[in-house]
Amino acid sequence: MSSLKNKVALVTGASSGMGKDFAKALLNEGMTVYAAARRVEQMDDIKQLGAIPIKMDVTNDDQVQAAVKQIETDQGGVDVLINNAGFGLYGSVEDTTIDDARYQFEVNLFGMARLTQLLVPSMRNKNAGTIVNISSMGGKIYTPLGAWYHATKHAVEGWSDCLRLELQQFGINVVIIEPGIIQTEFGDVVGGPMTERSKGGPYEPMAQSVANATADSYKEGGGSSPQVVTDLLLKALKTDSPKTRYHGGKYAGMMMFIRKYFGDRAFDKMVLSTVK
Repeated sequence: MSSLKNKVALVTGASSGMGKDFAKALLNEGMTVYAAARRVEQMDDIKQLGAIPIKMDVTNDDQVQAAVKQIETDQGGVDVLINNAGFGLYGSVEDTTIDDARYQFEVNLFGMARLTQLLVPSMRNKNAGTIVNISSMGGKIYTPLGAWYHATKHAVEGWSDCLRLELQQFGINVVIIEPGIIQTEFGDVVGGPMTERSKGGPYEPMAQSVANATADSYKEGGGSSPQVVTDLLLKALKTDSPKTRYHGGKYAGMMMFIRKYFGDRAFDKMVLSTVK
């Protein structure tokens, strides 16, 4: 087991949910933790615990570059990068504007890609480091009206696999974590915009059904605690030879198993049955 004490980590999307839980756990391990998010005021609690908050929107290149410069000036780079920032855009392909779809990719894929590009050189120079990309069970499965969200998570999976092959020669690990349904803001963010986007159109009934099913899944006690994913993160970071993927949380194992072994048509029937 590798010690994390005195190592440096950057966690994006650290103002709530899994990201904030990651930051707390890494502080408990004795790490220097830079916590990045747009809503820097929501990180006062982890600042009091010792985290160093950074205001950073991963789609704002000036903020990304400034954050990297600050960390490299203070610490010479990071030992661990946790690409957690992201959100879910739901709505039919027909109803969702291409601008909205592009923004989904900017946050969920290109933002993490740019930040990773800037931090890899210092890891490569040390011949060590770990990059953890928070994907989703949605990177291996699909759900109605989730085309753009699932497209980004499928892209994160493939991008991470290629990055792993490129960086292993430099002693850098690349790990994917695929959470299931976790108690976060995801359910709240998905439902409202999706129903508004489809209002009065041919997808309105499906949108309302998906919104209801999503609300039921994320209601109090419906999702797994972020601690489930944090435990996977620590497991990956505390070994010199982590798995390429870890998954955990409500429905993750079941949904991915059905998709893989029962085929697309059976999976189609299952997910459509939940939105009738």
